[in-house]
Amino acid sequence: MIDTISEYQFTDWFMKHRPNNFSYEGTKALFDYLTELEEDCGQSIEFDPIAFCCEYDEYDSIEECLKQYDDIDTIEELRDNTTVIEVEGSQSIIIQAF
Repeated sequence: MIDTISEYQFTDWFMKHRPNNFSYEGTKALFDYLTELEEDCGQSIEFDPIAFCCEYDEYDSIEECLKQYDDIDTIEELRDNTTVIEVEGSQSIIIQAF
């Protein structure tokens, strides 16, 4: 059973229930990424916000993110190891946690 979630519903849920996980702009970027992933794979993704919170992390900048990983020095190296989602209109990035 799958229910279609709009961008508004997606961002609204996070802003109401988990505002510390992603910024408003970050939720929009994550929604766009997940809907593109659905199209590319040809499969629907279940709306599981807790799983998204566990699977993805948002950082205010690439520098903040790189501080978390001793063996990664550049965004290119980060992209070689995980998914990197740039948040439009800010310096924030979202990565798939690894």
